[in-house]
Amino acid sequence: MKKIFAFIILCFACIYCANATTVVATVDGKPITDTDITARTKLMARQGNTSTDNRRQALQNIIDDNVKLKYAGNFNAVPSEKDAIAELKRMNLDNLSASELSMAISATRANIAWQVIVGRTIMPTIEVSKEDIAAEKLSIEREHGLPIEMTLVRLTDVPDDVAKKLTKPKSCDNAVNMAENLGGIPQKFSALQYELAPEIREKVAGLPALTWSKPSDGTIFLVCSTKKTNEYGKLDDMIKQNAIYKQAMFIADQQLKQLRRKAVVIINDNRYKL
Repeated sequence: MKKIFAFIILCFACIYCANATTVVATVDGKPITDTDITARTKLMARQGNTSTDNRRQALQNIIDDNVKLKYAGNFNAVPSEKDAIAELKRMNLDNLSASELSMAISATRANIAWQVIVGRTIMPTIEVSKEDIAAEKLSIEREHGLPIEMTLVRLTDVPDDVAKKLTKPKSCDNAVNMAENLGGIPQKFSALQYELAPEIREKVAGLPALTWSKPSDGTIFLVCSTKKTNEYGKLDDMIKQNAIYKQAMFIADQQLKQLRRKAVVIINDNRYKL
């Protein structure tokens, strides 16, 4: 009787193991198991991704990893496990279970390889115009502010009829005198643009020097002068690199979609079929 009971337990254990390693899909003949997907969802959760459709997303990520690594092999750009483990330690993601660590190493190798591919084959082909840089700079100026020191004049509680009498001043002092002559109490101050309150920054971003802003809730600003800080000198290069990177990643995403379509992907589990 004990032997029969032990045999039944063993059978259930075998069934459980078989289910745990069920091949959910294959990509170019390489199996992806249910255990792989579970490990990937745990890794995604550690990285803050807790989507309700995370198992399907995990499978897609694993497929993409395989596609990236296979393509990177054509350029001898596949990093070693040692490189991947070093990157995981840098991100404090090396303290994982065996299955999670194996998945994390694979995902990290694919990510490093893809970044190398983008850097070698896509980024050198991208050109950024002065107009692109100017547009990006204005966007940064409005959202975050630039590393420039601004001297401003602010008028508050300005009646509409008074606002219409404000003309273009010849200097900052002239602007202050003009406001005082119209009965106002101008406030003159200096500040770094990125330290300004968002509502102020929005009004003065892109405003030409010695030009009154449009009245908003009875408040009007004038930019007397601007002074670039030492940080500003690196700004154009940073914007250019950022613009190149954005375009490169867009192109890389389109390329990945093409590679994915060329891969032989077979989904065995109906839960993961689109």
